[in-house]
Amino acid sequence: MNVHSLLRSAESVRALDPPADRAAETVERVLGGRAVGRALRGSWLGHPVHPLLVFLPLGSWMTALLFDIGLRDRTTARRLLAVGLAAAPPTALAGWAEFPLLNREQRRVGLLHAVVNGVAIGLFALAYRAHGKEHHRRATVLTVLALLIVSVGGSLGGHLSYAQGAGVHRWQAPHHGGDLASYALGRAA
Repeated sequence: MNVHSLLRSAESVRALDPPADRAAETVERVLGGRAVGRALRGSWLGHPVHPLLVFLPLGSWMTALLFDIGLRDRTTARRLLAVGLAAAPPTALAGWAEFPLLNREQRRVGLLHAVVNGVAIGLFALAYRAHGKEHHRRATVLTVLALLIVSVGGSLGGHLSYAQGAGVHRWQAPHHGGDLASYALGRAA
């Protein structure tokens, strides 16, 4: 089985439908058509914000490993882990803002993307803590493991965007007579 087939298999995991539907309903209720929801979705930019925000936590975490292993500067490594951890919530929130606009198969992949990345974020937090306790070897192992896991999450996110086309052409929706959320959910006026 190749990687693309493996990623496509996530689209058919029907067991994800109930939690994905609850998550979409919750996000719609909390953010819905509110200004913050529109801003997080990138209506002001003309395309989703989430993919842009991903670079800050990922770049920080990858650079943390460079400072840890390559330069043996554990203080800077820990600070970079902290930058990534601080950037993760707004990045995740921007991704969640998109969630109600996804179709069923996209939601399945999106939920897996979120869960896998959540696990990685937890491991980065443990690495940050381990550095703080001077357990640098443990921190390094946790950082490497977290980067491997976040790579899986990123692959799922890439599949969602590029193979499944999540968000593609959505920005043309208001020109079709309905609001963005209604159009994306198949309820165009």
